[in-house]
Order: sequence, then C-alpha cells, then structure tokens
Amino acid sequence: MLKEYQDKALVNETISTILTSSLEENEAVLKNTFHSCSDVIFRSFQICGQTNALLLYIDGLIEEKQLDESLLKSLMLGNSSGPLDAREDILSFLQNQLIAISQVKRASNIPSIVQNVLKGSIVILIAGQTEALVLNIPGGKTRAVEQSSSENTVRGPRDSFTESIRTNTSLIRRRIRSARLKIESLTVGELTQTDVAIAYLEDIANATVIQEIKSRIQNIQIDGVLESGYIEQFIEERTYSPFPQYLVTERPDYVVSALLEGRVAVLTDGSPFIISGPMSFWGFLQAGEDYYDRVLFANLMRFLRLILTMIALVLPSVYVALTTFHQQMIPTKLILSISAAREGVPFPALVEALIMESTFEGLREAGVRLPKQIGQAVSIVGGLVVGQAAVQAGIVSTPMVIVVSLTGIASFVIPRYNFSFAFRILRFPMILLAGMFGLYGITVGLLCILIHLAGLKSLGVPYLFPMAPVNFQGLKDTFFRAPLWTMYFRPQQEGKRQTRIPKGQEP
Repeated sequence: MLKEYQDKALVNETISTILTSSLEENEAVLKNTFHSCSDVIFRSFQICGQTNALLLYIDGLIEEKQLDESLLKSLMLGNSSGPLDAREDILSFLQNQLIAISQVKRASNIPSIVQNVLKGSIVILIAGQTEALVLNIPGGKTRAVEQSSSENTVRGPRDSFTESIRTNTSLIRRRIRSARLKIESLTVGELTQTDVAIAYLEDIANATVIQEIKSRIQNIQIDGVLESGYIEQFIEERTYSPFPQYLVTERPDYVVSALLEGRVAVLTDGSPFIISGPMSFWGFLQAGEDYYDRVLFANLMRFLRLILTMIALVLPSVYVALTTFHQQMIPTKLILSISAAREGVPFPALVEALIMESTFEGLREAGVRLPKQIGQAVSIVGGLVVGQAAVQAGIVSTPMVIVVSLTGIASFVIPRYNFSFAFRILRFPMILLAGMFGLYGITVGLLCILIHLAGLKSLGVPYLFPMAPVNFQGLKDTFFRAPLWTMYFRPQQEGKRQTRIPKGQEP
C-alpha cells in the first residue's frame, strides 16, 4: 500500500512539473508558483495575430526597451507566410525567423522555467507546445566599472570588478585573449541559487588543484551565498588560522597575474571580490607596483614593507618586555627619558599597551563603519585628541603613544587587508607574552607562529613556499624580485613547471 502511494505521488509530481500542450494549465501552475510575487510579469499576447502565447519575466532584471523592440514587436506584427498551426515546428520557425535575439534555448519542465525566470531570463510559452523558449536579455541597474576604493595604486590599471559576474569575466577575458582560459559555472545556495565561476588556464593550472576546489564548492550546503566570503570560509583548510589562505581582491590585474602563475580564481555573482588560490605567505606581501616599477625601486619598497610588517607585529611587545624585564638593554639616556615620561602613570607597561592598542583598533573600526567623510576625521582627529588627552591626564606615557602610532602606521603598509588583520590579532597575545615572560615570551610566540605557518597549506601548497620547501626558482620573487626577464619559470608548486617564454629562448 505504501509503495503504491509513493508511486502515485511520484507520477503526480512528474505530471505537475512537465509542460503540457494546454497554455491555460501551464499558466495556472506558474501563477501558483509565483503567487504574491508582484515583480513577476505575466504578459499574454498573440503571435502574428494567430496563436496565443504567454510572456513571463521579472521586472527589473531585463532590458525592457529591447524586449519591446526586438521581441514583442517582431512576434506580434511579424508575417508568418501562412497559418502557424500548419507548421511542423513552430518553435524552430520563431527562433530562426522572428526572434532577433542571440541567446535562445528551450525548456520542457516547470522547475527549469522557474529557475530561468529567477535568473533574469524571459520565457515564452505557446499554446499547443510542450516546450518553452528561454531568451536572455540582461538588464537592470548595475554598478559601472570604476577605480577600486580598497586597493589603491600609484602605477597600474584603474578598473576594478563589479557585482556582475559576466562583467567580471569580461574584464579577465580582455586581458587574457586565449582559448586556454577556461571559465566553468556552478550554482551554490539552495534559495539564492548564486552563480559561481571557476577560472583557470588549461595546461598551466594544476589539474589536482582545479578538481579539489571544484569539489569543495560543489559540497557546500547552505541556503544562500551573499558574498564571496561565504565561499572562502567553506573552502579554506584551516578555519581558525588568523592567516588567510586565499587572495581576495577586486583588481582584475591581480587576478590575471594569479592565473598566469597557475592559480585558480573563483568569481561569485553579486560580489566584486574575487578569490584566488593557492596562495603563499610571500604573495600577501607583494603589491602590483612591485612588478610595474623598475626592479631597484620595487625591491626597496618590498624590503621596507617586510621590515614594517615585523614592526607591526612585535614593536609594542618589545617595548613592554624591555621596560618591564630588561631595562639594562636600553641605553642610559633613553631609559632615563622613558622613566621620566612614565612617572605618575598608574598602570604597568603591559596594561598601558593593551589600553592604547584597544583604543587604536576601536578608532580604526569606527573610521571604517562611519561615512567616508566623517570616518577619516574620526580616525585621524580622534587618534590625536585621545592620545594627547591620555598623556595629559597621566593615564599613558608619551613613549607608549609613539610606539602605538608607529605600529599602526606600519600595519597600514601591508598591501592585503585580510593579511594585515592577522597581525592585528596576533599583536595582543604577543603583548601578553612579553608582559609575563619578557623577551623569552616573544621568542616563544614567534616560534609558535613560525610552526603554525610551516604546517599551514593553501589547496595543498605549503604556505611558506618557496622558502619551505626550498625552491630556488621561486626564490627570485620572495624577499626581493629579480628582473622580469630572468623569471622565466612559473612557480612549481602552483602550476606545471613551464616557461613564461617560448622554449629555447630562455636567457
């Protein structure tokens, strides 16, 4: 009895999902599916004044001017050269002679029609036909391509990705004019049905990496994906690591550079930020100007960036350790100056550092969340006023304000925001270790960070590559960058070991 009931339910479900030759029945099913959806438009009309048809689309997701001029006008006023009912295949006649739209396909069941409508397509149902025509006339309001606001550059392209996935793929295509650039589409999110694209260069990207990232995305089970950050959190290997395992950028030139090195890019519809991997520790410290500028200037900036990154991590903790446990290591005149400045301060150096660092992070977060014009004023003026008032009130000392300010400036030098956030997090445990154990605590903290980095991987590639494991070709682009004409091998761990220039023409 139970099996009979299940078979009957399966038959009823199949009947309700397949299009019938009755236009009225199909319209009733679709209207029931889209009930209480005021933005879904049902437009009844006649093709060539003979056959009843139904037009179905979502207002705001299509180009209505093109719909009126290229579709409805030709269908309603076109000449069929005879009765439509007498034709064997009305749909082929419409596709080949009346519909002046490039992207046309067919659908034969209700779920497929509903899915295409929700993605912004136009569906035409015709009386007496068990198939519907699906047309793509994209439209609606989208943001234009403009300069990136989060990744500024002195020299380099000024365009950035937008929220439209097709606009983003076109920005990549304009730079890589090769059929070897492959872009595969997936759908993620049970309710949002978000389009996700995987871009890579065939025969350059590692096939194992491509399959791994594709498998991770296909295994995502979630109601909706609103931004590429959802995808990043699902496909990363170490969720609780402070260090990011993927490059997140809205600059097309950065993504193209990653693809040329054998990496894989993940584009998410509705997000201007593109994910790229596998990524290494050294890649996060590199900026676009490192390759656009001459080698001497690029190396100077890269070395300065590396030094300031270490300062952003350990400067407050070193100050706390020296002033608390190792005063003998400070020159006499400097320690006398620091002691005079700290006279009257009620807190030890550890508490003083935690107060100032927390205040600085609060001001930075307030500057991000407030409107742009007000946020800049709060972050700059607020830091000056709060620091000066704290010194005058005797809550903190002047040297501590200087140390925290230098640390903040050093952290702004790191090119990637998500990478600099790791140092902002690790700064606090380093300060605690310095306040409890001095320089020994700092040493233990740095060793723990190094051990963690040595065991971290991004899509199976060691995070410290090419330093660990050592790859001599890859060392040409770590602490310093060799001249471009000497870097004729792609990174071995990220893609196939191929030359960037034709074989036999290497220097």
